[in-house]
Amino acid sequence: MIDLNDPDMKEIIIEFCDESDALLEELRDILDDFEDDPENSILLEKYGQTVDRIMGAAKTMGLEDLGHLCQMGKIIGYKGSQAENKALQELSGGVLYDLCDLLEVILGNIREGKDQKEHDFNLEAFKGRLEWLAGKFKHIERASCDIGEEPKAKKATKTTAELDRLISQFGKAS
Repeated sequence: MIDLNDPDMKEIIIEFCDESDALLEELRDILDDFEDDPENSILLEKYGQTVDRIMGAAKTMGLEDLGHLCQMGKIIGYKGSQAENKALQELSGGVLYDLCDLLEVILGNIREGKDQKEHDFNLEAFKGRLEWLAGKFKHIERASCDIGEEPKAKKATKTTAELDRLISQFGKAS
């Protein structure tokens, strides 16, 4: 993990935060478009593809908590896009809006050199919503752009287990 207060890293951190802020704005635009057109579930998949870009950079920089949040958003976006129940898709969009709010707070903390966990966001309530939503996704096969040869039942189990693991770690000290 990088030292957020290291003067030699400040430029990299600012560049990361600036790019992430731009992607966060793009994520909100995607969700706004989805809210306007909830029949266009491909927008939830687009959310997953976009948040993946923040996730990759965060994990490369050693910002594991941020990376895990983005990974949850990616899985929820992909699985939400495949839900046949439109109400479940709309609920997925609502959770992803909340995730954007939390990402914004964490990015602000990173920019200022503060602890990523320093915020007043109700993590327990959010975690409960994530757990409920993950339970509704157990039957959905794909949680990424990968459409390889792995059997469908195995993929659903694997991605659901990954989402459950991320949720169980959510809010814990890393």
